[in-house]
Amino acid sequence: MHYAAITGWGKCLPPAVLTNDDLATFLETNDEWITTRTGVKERRISHVPVSDLGHVAAERALAAADLAAENLEMIIFSSTTFDQMCPNTASRVQQLLGAKRSASFDLNTACTGFLYSLSVGTSLVKSGSIRNALIIGAETISPVMDWNNRNVAVLFGDGACAAVIEQTDEEGGLLAESMGCFADVRDILTVHGWGTRYANQQTTLGCTKWQFEGQEIFKRAVSGMSAACAQVLEKASLTKDDIDVVVPHQANLRIIDALVRRVGVERDKVYVNVHRYGNMSAATAPIALVEAIEESRVKPGDYVLMPAFGGGLTWCAHLIKWGERVQPIRSAEIELPPCEKTGLELVREIMANRHDAC
Repeated sequence: MHYAAITGWGKCLPPAVLTNDDLATFLETNDEWITTRTGVKERRISHVPVSDLGHVAAERALAAADLAAENLEMIIFSSTTFDQMCPNTASRVQQLLGAKRSASFDLNTACTGFLYSLSVGTSLVKSGSIRNALIIGAETISPVMDWNNRNVAVLFGDGACAAVIEQTDEEGGLLAESMGCFADVRDILTVHGWGTRYANQQTTLGCTKWQFEGQEIFKRAVSGMSAACAQVLEKASLTKDDIDVVVPHQANLRIIDALVRRVGVERDKVYVNVHRYGNMSAATAPIALVEAIEESRVKPGDYVLMPAFGGGLTWCAHLIKWGERVQPIRSAEIELPPCEKTGLELVREIMANRHDAC
């Protein structure tokens, strides 16, 4: 039987930081209000398109795996904020990498996107259809954020992450997953003005209004993720005590705490970085995983449990058995272009442009 081990990993975080105090300069809020309700202290704002973030993360992941781009067979780009709908954003990353032999496609399940993509890529590797794949989760939410709505503006940020999976005969990589969707309540998290449904209307495409029913999202998120965790453990014939590290989607600290109580894992097994970046949608869970590796929270042979939820409302939990290597084989000599502006300056530009267009 074939497995699909994670052999490379890389992240890309834009340098411009937007703090809670920055948000308080144009929203009726303050650091205490945001921190106590969400756990978020700051987030990143990108000065480049999402494909550029994904490209840098991808180069770093390929270097960590010591896999040449010309030997890459599949690229799956998960996001909700693609550069374009046609052509797809995965093909742009393929072009930047010079991965001429690769197939490429986009996948959108919002915040669960990276993990859903990991399932797809793993299945293809296990079946023998491909020998390797590059999985990317990346978002630039800031250009489509409704910055006048403090209920959502305080939650989200930009970033990207990538992982390389390669065929192996040793047990490892994604061992089990549980995925689902509360489609009956999909409208409780809706971005109006974003998509072809809004084309050819009086409202300019991209002039967004966010519908975000926080309490209902909270309940569904905890319910979906906790049920998925139980299903994954049952599939793998493991218990919560067998799990070494839990790396949950970092949407809100209160959701993470409620999930931990529901699943019953020890709090010290749970990795949290929501205070640094907020919710980066498809990039959130994988960036948390990479930072858990960098901080030696993930060790060789560990069982890693990754629950997540996103728009739709999609939910999942993925069980990963880590391999023997927790250090990159090599590093990539690539960086984003310099950014001369602060996060607040970038956001004020977005707000000004939107005022003129909308």
